[in-house]
Amino acid sequence: MSYRKIINDPVYGFITIDDELIYHIISHPWYQRLRRIHQMAMAQLVYPGAVHTRMHHCIGAYHLMCNALNELKSKGFIITEEESQAAKIAILLHDIGHGPYSHALEHILIENYSHEEISL
Repeated sequence: MSYRKIINDPVYGFITIDDELIYHIISHPWYQRLRRIHQMAMAQLVYPGAVHTRMHHCIGAYHLMCNALNELKSKGFIITEEESQAAKIAILLHDIGHGPYSHALEHILIENYSHEEISL
């Protein structure tokens, strides 16, 4: 079975996922729920083109992390495959604890916890 996925991102173009573990993370229902959480709250009600989800955001962040790791490697930094994979997974999951309108509601719905703590 092939674990290659190509995502057509509206900002960065085609983003390739070719790591088996990362493929499984992105395919998981808990990750897929990020498709239904808007990054920009209700902005799309005023600006119909302003539709950006947490998943868009995380996939774009993944792409930038891949670029950053490649740039560091090209400058002679030694980054193991395990470190590279861990950094990519961390950036993919950095918003996994977000709920709808979480920045506005996170301290009202769940006291004493931020979305960062929930993500851990």
